Amino acid sequence: MNVKRWVGRQESQWQQLEVLLSRAECQGLKALSAREVQQLSSLYRLVAADLSRARTRQVGVAVTEQLQGLATRSYAQIYQGGRRQNWQAMVDFISWGFPGAVQQAMGAVAIATTIFLLGAAVGWWYTWRDPAFMQLVVPSGIIELVQDKGQLWMGSIVGMEPLASSAIMRNNISVTFTTFAGGMLGGLGTLFVLWNNGLHIGAIATLVGQNNLAYPFWAFVFPHGALELPAIFLAGGAGLLLAQGILFPGRYGRLEALKGAGNQAILLMFGVVPMLVIAGIIEGFFSPAPQIPDSLKYLVGLLLLLGLVLYLNRQPPPPSA
Repeated sequence: MNVKRWVGRQESQWQQLEVLLSRAECQGLKALSAREVQQLSSLYRLVAADLSRARTRQVGVAVTEQLQGLATRSYAQIYQGGRRQNWQAMVDFISWGFPGAVQQAMGAVAIATTIFLLGAAVGWWYTWRDPAFMQLVVPSGIIELVQDKGQLWMGSIVGMEPLASSAIMRNNISVTFTTFAGGMLGGLGTLFVLWNNGLHIGAIATLVGQNNLAYPFWAFVFPHGALELPAIFLAGGAGLLLAQGILFPGRYGRLEALKGAGNQAILLMFGVVPMLVIAGIIEGFFSPAPQIPDSLKYLVGLLLLLGLVLYLNRQPPPPSA
């Protein structure tokens, strides 16, 4: 390894960490914006990796001591900042960190969303043109209930809301984490889950549309779907970030690139889980309730979707002087 070239390439990031640490040590972590706290954490992991490399490659006492000092100071700020700072970090993540992570990963999330929508379009098209295709995608019990009795299947939730809500949460969290973990297969697992779920939605949409049940069906889906579907898209984006770290590491080693992508992906998943919990509560208690007018369900779904869009587009306040 060319030590001078390596130091020259990494030194700017060490300096960025030094600047953030100086502010945090003088004013506390609360003086940093949510993005700067994330940056400090990310730079700490980079410096820790550089310190390990410096010790292994014997790059010199001065460089090793500099990295050791940065790593020790970073650890103190991140892990020993006190309970109050931990709570503040949590508030900052909810307020600004999660929206910032989504905005940074928007390219991957857009690709995940596109794959899902393409699957839905294919499912709708083939089911509409060839009813036999529906048999391959939609469970036979649902087809019989819709075609023979003209009924939707969500009524089974009524009367067992707590149990249904819990089961829905577990299932949705399982699906999203499968979507996320599929990124470790070079993204193939993620793409398959997104495509398959889109295919099912498209086929079911055709089924209910052909039997004049589209309006009540989407009235059921929209309230919780306004959070559940974006959560799946975000999990898909997180999975694609892992795939990017594996397949396109860039100037970093593949392991380092995967660690960096994994850190960004985990931030997305931290925000996805609460979205799924809220969506599960809505799907168990609100969406299937027969006493709630369908028009109100559409309105609630629209408000939730608009609120989510506004939240995810939030910009952090300027850093303190």
